[in-house]
Amino acid sequence: MGSKNKLKRFKENEAFGNVLQPSRDEAVAGKFPLKGKWNSDFFKNPNPIVLELGCGKGEYSIGLAKRYPDINFIGIDIKGARFWRGAKTAVEENLANVAFLRTQIELIEHFFAEGEVSEIWITFPDPQIKYKRTKHRMTNADFLKRYKKILKPDGVVNLKTDSEFMHGYTLGLLHGEGHEVVYANHNVYKNEGAPDVVTAIQTFYEQQYLEMGKPITYIRFKIK
Repeated sequence: MGSKNKLKRFKENEAFGNVLQPSRDEAVAGKFPLKGKWNSDFFKNPNPIVLELGCGKGEYSIGLAKRYPDINFIGIDIKGARFWRGAKTAVEENLANVAFLRTQIELIEHFFAEGEVSEIWITFPDPQIKYKRTKHRMTNADFLKRYKKILKPDGVVNLKTDSEFMHGYTLGLLHGEGHEVVYANHNVYKNEGAPDVVTAIQTFYEQQYLEMGKPITYIRFKIK
C-alpha cells in the first residue's frame, strides 16, 4: 500500500466514530476513559463485549457483529490502515455493535477492567515460530494472564489458525498449565461438531488457505 493511501486511511479513521486511537502514554498512565465503561459510555447497552485480537482488516469482527446484533465487538490491532476497511464497512452498513481500537495487544489490560470482557477471538495470528519470538506469541503464558485479568470468570478464548505449529503449541501449553480445553479440532472443515460460527465466517486469507487445501484448526478454551 502506498504512503498516500495509508495517510488517506489514517485521516478517515480519525473521522470514524467507531475508531479509538489512544496514545500508549495515555493507556499506561491509566487515563483511558472507557476502561470499565465500554457498555455505559460507548455502546450504551449492557450487552456482552467480545474482542478480536490482531483483527487485521476487521473481517471477523464485522462478520460476528452482523451475526450477533445483541453482542458488542471490538477489533484490536496496531495497524490502523488495515482495520480501516472494517471500520468503513461498519459505518456504511450502520453496524453500531462494532468498534476498532488501535493499540498493541500487550497493553490490553489498560483498556478493559477486570471481568469486562466475555469472550476473545484470536484469528490467524503470526505463529512466531522462531524461539526468540515466543514472547510475541499471542497464546503464550504471559498473554493468557493478561486475558484472564479482563475476562469474566466463565469467559472463553477462541483460537482459529492455519498454523499447525500454533495449534499444537497452544494445546500443549493449555494442558501443561491446567487450563480447560472446551473444544479442539485440527481441521474444522473436515470434522463434524465444530461450532457453526467457526466455519460460517471466513477471512480473505482463510479462503485462500482453503483453496490451497490447508487445514484450519480451532481451539476454544477457558483460562484457569
